Amino acid sequence: MSLPSLHPDLPDEALLQAMASGHQDALQELHRRYSRLLYSLGHRMLRQADDVESCVQDAFMNAWKHSARFDPARASAKTWLVSIAHHRFLQELRDRPDTALEIEDWDAPTTSADPADRIMAERAVEGLDPQQRELVQLAYYRGYSHSELAIITGLPVGTVKSRLRTAIDRMRTHLGTGNAR
Repeated sequence: MSLPSLHPDLPDEALLQAMASGHQDALQELHRRYSRLLYSLGHRMLRQADDVESCVQDAFMNAWKHSARFDPARASAKTWLVSIAHHRFLQELRDRPDTALEIEDWDAPTTSADPADRIMAERAVEGLDPQQRELVQLAYYRGYSHSELAIITGLPVGTVKSRLRTAIDRMRTHLGTGNAR
């Protein structure tokens, strides 16, 4: 079956619909648009180029396989892709043997695909109080689960969850993305 070529200005959501119909050009266009962002996040979390490369490829393949499940009412295409990649990076971290890294090592500057996105994200994290910032960094950059965070911080699991939710909501407000999940 021959598929028509895609217009380069199609919205991300339309590209995901095209992917669900088997249109490989849609996957290539989404890769062009978001691979640098995913590589940047991956480098910040994993620090090893080979692992990042493998995980980003896995993330795009997962997006390809599950594109029919995308629901624009729940998240934007960008958020959906970042979420898939983030989960893959976390799995990679969990599969690694434990190695001690100081939080400062994870907080070191990294290159970003879009400097404006990086600056906005950094400002959103900086806008959090110190406890929220630490929880966000440990959960999203180091991959700790809620129960692990409870042990690390000495807080009840419910408190960890509510503080993380509050922190994420504050970041969304700062970024102007509302409550899109």
